Amino acid sequence: MKKNLKFYLKNKLSKKELESVPNSYDVVGSIMIFSDFPKELVKKEMIIGEIILKNYNNIKTILKKTKKYSGKYRTPKLKHISGEKTKETIHKENNTVLKLNVEKVYFSSRLSNERLRINNLIKNNEKILVMFSGSGVYPINISKNTKAKETIGIEANPIAHKYALENLKLNKNNNIKLIKGDVKKEIPKLKIKFDRILMPLPKGAEKFLDLALNKIKKKGIIHYYDFSEEDKYDEINEKIKKECNKSKKKCKILKVVKCGQFSPGVNRICVDIRME
Repeated sequence: MKKNLKFYLKNKLSKKELESVPNSYDVVGSIMIFSDFPKELVKKEMIIGEIILKNYNNIKTILKKTKKYSGKYRTPKLKHISGEKTKETIHKENNTVLKLNVEKVYFSSRLSNERLRINNLIKNNEKILVMFSGSGVYPINISKNTKAKETIGIEANPIAHKYALENLKLNKNNNIKLIKGDVKKEIPKLKIKFDRILMPLPKGAEKFLDLALNKIKKKGIIHYYDFSEEDKYDEINEKIKKECNKSKKKCKILKVVKCGQFSPGVNRICVDIRME
């Protein structure tokens, strides 16, 4: 079992510096990304980077966030610490391979288990819509691991869409249709309704729930993602029910699933909604 980072650094840093070493990081393909890298360790970045590259064979590049997810496409700003000077990698999960630039495309490797959960819920011959499909991670997961009939993904970020098209070829998917554009403009053009709709937007999905409600079949499922403190889940549920009533739809909240932590006390959640 791989030892934690502090173990490898214990003879390279002072006791005080060692206490500042981050306990968590993200790994996307061969890239390690630190979300919160302490100022106290800036002068030791080179040493820390060398130790990581020496002891973590799968890591080729180490980056740190200098700006959290922001902007139109909710992407981070990343600074190179050590290793190969690249922000592009190939990430593997759930029988898929995904090529992406971690600074240009929103992607969370921590949602791998959530994507697996969704795969396990999908029934044969479902027609599925993925709003905000990014580099194709959800559609490709679904195509590779389920017997869904068709999955349509819509993504506004042109760079993410370009990677998604490349990822279709890498994974040899043939039951996926990808659309580049704004969901508010593209969804009304679709002539079909869906058995399942995914809304994996990093923030602000409530602004688009009405679009999903207009395109979901009766008994269909919407997977609505949001960030919330645990004691405020009921507020999210009420917001969803209010939007259902506004759209003159009957819906039932099946469950609220915690699928990650956004910040201390704030969870990433998925609300599974069934149309009645």
